[in-house]
Amino acid sequence: MRLPIESGSVARLPDEIGTCVDRLPHRWGWFVAFGTLMILLGFAALLLVVSATIASVYTIAVFLIIAGGFEVSMGVTSRSWGRSFLWIVGGLAYIVVGAFALAKPLIAAAVFTLLLGAAILATGVIRIYTATHLGKGGPVLFAGVVTSIVGLVILFGWPANSFIVLGLLLGFDLLIWGASWFILGLRMRAHLPHTRVSE
Repeated sequence: MRLPIESGSVARLPDEIGTCVDRLPHRWGWFVAFGTLMILLGFAALLLVVSATIASVYTIAVFLIIAGGFEVSMGVTSRSWGRSFLWIVGGLAYIVVGAFALAKPLIAAAVFTLLLGAAILATGVIRIYTATHLGKGGPVLFAGVVTSIVGLVILFGWPANSFIVLGLLLGFDLLIWGASWFILGLRMRAHLPHTRVSE
């Protein structure tokens, strides 16, 4: 039986990828511009943290509704009644939660913040537990402790902090994301030939 991808084509992949990468540095300006835009949006989110929180809730709500629509469509087209029923019920639940978040964004922000704090705390506890069972779990243990502290801070500050937590996370995420693209663009520019840079 012949595989759809031959070994010869796989062997040529590194060369093709390298060719694509060689072409990207000439577009370094687009990367820098995109990174700058993300950084500016991050600062805007931190300055307008309540509005950023509401925007985060709207984004989550839209994704929930889209995911729920897909699950309902999968359930309708499923041939198994049990699987179809579960998919339809789960999809409808996603749609209801998403619609509620769109209608009551501040209440949804409080619920999402509580769930986020609990999830972060659980992640930290799991990391600590994992580190204690590793031979060299120093970095993992440190990450677990820091993660647990962040989760506890969110939970102890709830619900008063529910208006700012999601917005702060969105702002910092945009800053980090934008800085990554900005630095990537500068590195791409540094690899250009001097004649290109001077132009």
